Amino acid sequence: MRNIAASGGLSCLCLAAAACAADELAREAPPLLAMEEPLELVQPPDDEALRRDLPAGSFTGLTLGDARRSLDAMLGEPEGLLVLAVVENSPADAAGIEVDDLVLEAAAGAGEPHLLRWPSEWRRLELEAEPGTRLRLTIDRSGAERALELTTALRVHPAERGPSERVREGRRVGLVLRTATEVEARAAGLGPGGGAVVVGLTRESPWRKAGIVYGDLIRAVDGVEVAHPQVVLERIRSAPERGELALEIQRGDARLSLQAPLSRREQELHEFSIPLLFSYEKERDLSTTSLLLGLFRYEHTPAAWRLRLLWLIDFSGGDADRLESVER
Repeated sequence: MRNIAASGGLSCLCLAAAACAADELAREAPPLLAMEEPLELVQPPDDEALRRDLPAGSFTGLTLGDARRSLDAMLGEPEGLLVLAVVENSPADAAGIEVDDLVLEAAAGAGEPHLLRWPSEWRRLELEAEPGTRLRLTIDRSGAERALELTTALRVHPAERGPSERVREGRRVGLVLRTATEVEARAAGLGPGGGAVVVGLTRESPWRKAGIVYGDLIRAVDGVEVAHPQVVLERIRSAPERGELALEIQRGDARLSLQAPLSRREQELHEFSIPLLFSYEKERDLSTTSLLLGLFRYEHTPAAWRLRLLWLIDFSGGDADRLESVER
């Protein structure tokens, strides 16, 4: 009876261990070890003096942000831009626009309306519209659409500098992007907040081999203007398995076109086990092999190894602190 009970208890332990192992499966891919982010690109360039010398454009009194901050983002893919602030006595205030409205589309004069998704698209419209331009807007207020008009005014002071954001892609390209500064974005023909500057690449990135270098500003991908670095990530994620993307790059004063292929994560065996008899585990550079409940156990890394026999006899070795002599 004792043997049966012991056997049953051992089975329960094995099942519990298997359940714990299943719970510990990684939910996200590990960081890429070969990612390189030059220190000089960690912070965006200090070009505030240049920014203040740029033409200020027109003034509407509207501050718009990503609609993902709104309640609509919890109910599905949000549309339009969220009104974060309305300056008192501004053209937007006179038009009746309120905080928390969603601006869905806009048109200048008799032009065609454009759907709005990113704040940089609105800022570009403000910059390109001459003072006195009539803007036709479609807004959403509590689920009901309304058509409004406002007339732009002369902007006396430059708009506030937008924050810098960094995004990472580690599944198919291996790169880090930051939002372009207003100086960089406007030099590339984009609105403030648009564009994606390459500030990090893995050593094996397919985009590095395609000719992308640090500091390149991605202004369009597959013909779609990059109004935010997230646009690049969305195109990467939705591309076919062995596909490639057409990139339009701003590099200094030059504008280049590149075909950038996509890769994918390498796969590796992390663990293999026959309960009580054999197990194999791999975690980063450490591999462990065990036989017969640890009767034989072998561990190794690129720099060292350890062998255990009969739970009592240990051998270990590895790299020494000196180089081998070389015969000349």
